Amino acid sequence: MRVIKEFPLTQSIKCTIFSWNGKYIIKLEMGNLEQTYKVSEMDVTGLGDVDSLVSSTEFCKKAEQIFQTMEQNLDPIF
Repeated sequence: MRVIKEFPLTQSIKCTIFSWNGKYIIKLEMGNLEQTYKVSEMDVTGLGDVDSLVSSTEFCKKAEQIFQTMEQNLDPIF
């Protein structure tokens, strides 16, 4: 697995894009939580398409909502 790009997606979310086995792997991290998405290299024309997806306002909002849900799932445990 090769790191293609690392950058802060938002103030609280770090994004890392990997290339591995014919796929772009998008890893989002917020604290101790992670979300991972796999996109086939055949479904996009290149890294620019992946960047456009990840940096879209809609994607960012949904990722933040998912992280909030994940935190709520852990609240009863910790």
